[in-house]
Amino acid sequence: MTVPPGGQPDATSVLLPGPWTHRDISANGIRLHAAEAGEGPLVLLLHGFPQFWWTWRSQLTALAEAGFRAVAPDLRGYGASDKPPRGYDLPTAAADVAALVRALGERDAVVVGHDWGALVGWTMAALHPRSVRRLVVLSMAHPRRLRAGMADAAQRRAFRYFLGAQLPRLPERRLTRDDDDPVAELLRTWSGPDWTRTADFAESVARYRAAARIPQAAYGSMEYFRWAGRSQLRPDGLRYARRMSAPISAPTLQLHGGLDSCVLPATALGSGRYVAGTYEWQELPALGHFLPEEAPDRITTAIAHWAKP
Repeated sequence: MTVPPGGQPDATSVLLPGPWTHRDISANGIRLHAAEAGEGPLVLLLHGFPQFWWTWRSQLTALAEAGFRAVAPDLRGYGASDKPPRGYDLPTAAADVAALVRALGERDAVVVGHDWGALVGWTMAALHPRSVRRLVVLSMAHPRRLRAGMADAAQRRAFRYFLGAQLPRLPERRLTRDDDDPVAELLRTWSGPDWTRTADFAESVARYRAAARIPQAAYGSMEYFRWAGRSQLRPDGLRYARRMSAPISAPTLQLHGGLDSCVLPATALGSGRYVAGTYEWQELPALGHFLPEEAPDRITTAIAHWAKP
């Protein structure tokens, strides 16, 4: 991890070298950073919390080798993308990525989302259906299914972090504190046991910890949580929930870890009722919440198979 003099990470610290190209792209009135590799049909890879584009390091190279143009952006507020004071709601984030598809010179894309990136993917498929050729959802229920799942006590307990993020300012301080390691705790708690014993896990913790300390990155990531919680009874949240009842026409593959302790499999199961097109559900035993990193080869194979024209 490259950290500038003085020890405080900035946006350049996530411009990690590799067999990909870093780009800044104007979309929906903001600047989004993305890593890109390969040529062919466009596959957009949308990360979750507390991560950034680097979540997809294995998929970027493998999908490029399989004949795809793989692009992994940092969502608004994360990594090297812009961090405006507002716009951390799912309709705006989906509009960001739909505009990104057009800015990349394409009409549509295979959209692959994990965690919050998956919520963006679900939202794109409902609100911007022409932008989504096919959809792959990792570790996340459909937004309406997630909303209903909060009636279950087990899912509410699993979402303790989500509920704690509703407070002002304090969650940002907790995420970036020097005398604790909240990023490691989150990754360890939500993962399956195998990945946490590896050197790759330790490297991931270090990179995500540093990325969370980029100025305003912690604020942006918490604002997504706050909007999702506080909008439940507000007109914008109710309007979003109604709009998300639109049937999704894109063929959709949903992959979920059997040991996911963040979004419980029982909550995610049943999301297919909102998909009018081809739909496939796969529960992956012994895996937790961070599927792209816990089982990179298996996830890449599934994405490449689903993305084929």
